[in-house]
Amino acid sequence: MGDVPTVSGKHCAAAWGSPVISRRLVRLGVVMESGSRPSLGQVILLGTSSMVTAVLYSIYRQKAQVAQELKGAKKIHLGEDLKGILSEAPGKCVPYAVIEGAVRSVKETLNSQFVENCKGVIQRLSLQEHKMVWNRTTHLWNDYSKIIHQRTNTVPFDLVPHEDDGAVSVRVLKPLDSVDLGLETVYEKFHPSVQSFTDAIGHYISGERPKGIQETEEMLKVGATLTGIGELVLDNNSVRLQPPKQGMQYYLSSQDFDSLLHRQESSARLWKVLVLVFGFATCATLFFILRKQYLQRQERLRQQQLQEEFLEHEAHLLSQASPEDRESLKSACVVCLSSFKSCVFLECGHVCSCRQCYLALPEPKRCPICRREITRVIPLYNS
Repeated sequence: MGDVPTVSGKHCAAAWGSPVISRRLVRLGVVMESGSRPSLGQVILLGTSSMVTAVLYSIYRQKAQVAQELKGAKKIHLGEDLKGILSEAPGKCVPYAVIEGAVRSVKETLNSQFVENCKGVIQRLSLQEHKMVWNRTTHLWNDYSKIIHQRTNTVPFDLVPHEDDGAVSVRVLKPLDSVDLGLETVYEKFHPSVQSFTDAIGHYISGERPKGIQETEEMLKVGATLTGIGELVLDNNSVRLQPPKQGMQYYLSSQDFDSLLHRQESSARLWKVLVLVFGFATCATLFFILRKQYLQRQERLRQQQLQEEFLEHEAHLLSQASPEDRESLKSACVVCLSSFKSCVFLECGHVCSCRQCYLALPEPKRCPICRREITRVIPLYNS
């Protein structure tokens, strides 16, 4: 039988202690520990951007649906054939109709409290408080306003042709349910607050400085042109305009129909742009996270393959080493395999590294065996 070739411990350690393999094995634990899942910041960023995109998309869908409903509304002329059109409609009702006319009071009218000879059918009086509030975060004074009192008075009114020949009229029901009530500001006055020196000091301490009270009167004047969009119904030879069913919006606007439709379409386009911007940001964030995870997975697979090759090479060299060399190699550093173990890691107590490899460990330094954080190192001396 031929002699079995043997490899001395020195040559064996040299073969095992390749600098490239050693450095990669040191990084292996760090890569597998920190690259297994997305970071908390990445998860929060992705979740926040996704939530904002979903909210913006919901608003855009609502705005687009309103614009689409307005496009589908039936335009009806306020003339003599109005009752005939409604009589031929199913249920004597047009579910969503557009009608334009002049405002006419049914009985009495409302007189403005501040302007002479100003009459209307809807009157809204408001008192709005204006003040400066100290922001403790930005250390700036910010404007703040709130309605402290508001009263709205209404009387029944009709929409009639501008000629007002009395041939046909449309009674407007529940005008305060309108989302765009075309009121005109007829009076507005600001009453500044008078402050003494003592009041100024107290306001500075409290963080609130009153500026004054704004008094406003708004009215829907008799004779004003109004565009009504809602459900048009013929009932007992009288025509009514009322809030539509099926969740569609009710309008009593001072704007004409084309301007109202253009405003809604512009609002829908604006929200669409915001959805696209935040949607792109969400997709970019998701792509970045997935790409990073893919690269980290490829790195883990490469490191695992390197470790398997190292273990196979280690087993092969051990099978060729003599018994004396095997005993001497038990005290070799597990990282470089070319120096003796000279460090005791606490608190885990493992003895597995030389001083040079311990210093080369990345921060925070962790034990190569158990991955626990190293709090103290005690030198190990072999006698």
